[in-house]
Order: sequence, then structure tokens, then C-alpha cells
Amino acid sequence: MGIVDLTLRPGTASDAAECGRICYEAFSGIAREHGFPPDIPSPDVGVALIEMALTHPGFYSVVAELDGRIVGSNFLDERSPTVGVGPVTIDPAVQNRGVGRRLMRDVMDRAAERGAPGIRLLQSGYHNRSFSLYVSLGFVFRETVACMQGQAILREIPGHTVREATDADLHACNELCRRVHGVDRGGEVADALKQGTARVVEREGSVTGYATDLAFFAHAVAETTPDLQALIASAPAFGGPGILVPASNSPLLRWCLASRLSVVQLMSLMSTGLYNEPDGAYLPSILY
Repeated sequence: MGIVDLTLRPGTASDAAECGRICYEAFSGIAREHGFPPDIPSPDVGVALIEMALTHPGFYSVVAELDGRIVGSNFLDERSPTVGVGPVTIDPAVQNRGVGRRLMRDVMDRAAERGAPGIRLLQSGYHNRSFSLYVSLGFVFRETVACMQGQAILREIPGHTVREATDADLHACNELCRRVHGVDRGGEVADALKQGTARVVEREGSVTGYATDLAFFAHAVAETTPDLQALIASAPAFGGPGILVPASNSPLLRWCLASRLSVVQLMSLMSTGLYNEPDGAYLPSILY
């Protein structure tokens, strides 16, 4: 059956089980082929991830069906002005038949309809086919990012105070993100405040950095690398496969290695539309 028979429709909560299964099998399959640990470690994690995206009002979802059977899905994180793609997953039984391209074009059309200034994503460096797909769709390579994992560092950086973020910090966090990236990620920060995972670092009484968490699906922004180091060093653990460290920030990367964190894999940060070279230190999330 060809790609012409593919049907795309909005996702619903009832799709979580099947889309989650496909998410796990797709990610684990490609990782095994290349000898890497999977980003999604179990079917249950895949289902929980997909269920969150299907039911969160800040995410757009699209499901692909072939002969009435779900064969893939894709999502667009619309919580902030710049939007993030993923996870995009295709049933291994129908990969390399154009389903991924259709799902990507759908979310790109959605971003254009919304007037989003830019779209971003992260891609596993070992997955050449997805890299080629994104380039062919107009995405531009921006940065190599190292996914890093290890034991909690649990030490203080002199002159930097890390504390749990409160609702009163939201404005400062958004202002900081705009200074570093040119856009804010206020929707994600607001979610992290509700979940109790956000933290800020202060230097001389001012907020100089924040993290929605120190995890695969979280991001951090800071004025300087030491501000970011203080946030990383305060974390009790690094969620999921690990934190995402831009390889171009050599001092931060070396510090992480010296702190006994290990590189799990290298990833590519890619974008279309508006992109400002960051004017500060940052950790992207797996979405961007």
C-alpha cells in the first residue's frame, strides 16, 4: 500500500496506547541498529510521553493511519512563540515510505498557520535518514549537542545561590531567555513552576539563570557558564537519558566531563525560520 493511501487526523487521548507502543519500538529499534541506548527505555514510558502530549492543551498532535491502522504520529510544542517538533515516530513496518515526511509537513504547515517565527528540533546524530529528511524539508543545522548522564554532582559554585523557582520569578526568567535567545519560553517555565521542578540561580541578588529541570525534556538558560554550572551542580539527578550540553560551549563540556558525566550520544539542533545565535549559556530540551 502506497503513501497515497495515508490518512492524517488530529490525535486523541485514546491513541496513547498505540502511538506510545510505536514510539517505543521506533526509537528502540533505530538505537539498537546503531548500538546506542534508546531514548525511550520501555513501552510504558512511550505511552506516558505520548499521553502527555495528546492531552496537554499546549501541544498540537497529528496521527497517521494506513488502512485504518495507526502507523505514526507527530507533535508540535506550541507553549511558547518558537515551536518545537516531536516526538515524530513511525511504525518500523512502514518506515522509509514517506510517512515521516507527511507528518513533518503537517506540523510545519500548522506552524505557518499559527505564524510561529521559528521551528526547532533535535535529532540523534547516528540517524542519518532523519537528518537527511529534515535538511530536505528546509531545516538548518545549528549546533552539535552532547546528551550527558551520570551521578549527581551536588556541590555549590561560589557566589551562586540556587533555589526553587516561584511564580514571582516568571518575568525574570522570560526576560533572561529573551536576552539570550531573542524569544522566551514562558509556557514551559509556567508548566515547570506548576510541577515544582523549576529552579533559579542568583548572583548578587539578581536572577542570572533558570532551569525548568535538569532533564532530557527540560531546558536551562543563563547569563554565564558558571551560572549554568551552578544549576547543573545543584540537581539531585538528571532526568531521562540526560541533560543536553551544546558542544560549542567547550568550558561547560569539559567541566561536565571533569564532574564525571559521560556522553551518551551526540545530537543535532536544527531550525527553520527565526534563529538567533545564543548570547549566553544554555541547555536545550530534546524539543529545542
